[in-house]
Amino acid sequence: MSRLRIYDESRADAPVAEHVEHDAIARALRAAGVRFERWEAAQPVEPGASQDEVITAYRADIDRLMRDEGYQAVDVVSLKPDHPDRAAFRAKFLNEHTHSEDEVRFFVAGAGQFTLHIGDKVYEVLCEQGDLIGVPDGTRHWFDMSESPYFVAIRLFTNPAGWVAEFTGEDIAERFPRMTPHASAQTA
Repeated sequence: MSRLRIYDESRADAPVAEHVEHDAIARALRAAGVRFERWEAAQPVEPGASQDEVITAYRADIDRLMRDEGYQAVDVVSLKPDHPDRAAFRAKFLNEHTHSEDEVRFFVAGAGQFTLHIGDKVYEVLCEQGDLIGVPDGTRHWFDMSESPYFVAIRLFTNPAGWVAEFTGEDIAERFPRMTPHASAQTA
């Protein structure tokens, strides 16, 4: 189940709000300037589907975002719990950073946790299958895929080169909860 927890940046021990209903999550994130949508596949996506098959299943929503937001490229990324470099991939995104372009991810399968540091609030967003999140460029954030990652995600870019992480040097990400594996994680 998708979830949003909102914290005061100085209090990682207890959220000031928590939402599990998609509409409530979308409203709270929209108020913070973050896109959160729910997509449905136009056709079934089988486990092991190719990048082209995954993109075709969500083509209408992809085309809408590309047209409306000016994204120029799309690809599919996936990670399973048995990937030999999973720890290195996880560590790469665990510290607070920004990008010079939006970070747009749609979860075809599995889950990932985006944590956004906006103003004096921290928004912990557990994204699961069917969720799209659009983190605006320049937004301080970090991403966790858990110690046992499983996800298939569509990524949209204006320019993939603009997606290079620029680390803030702040240690805030170390103070907030990490993602733990849960029921949506798969090993297949």
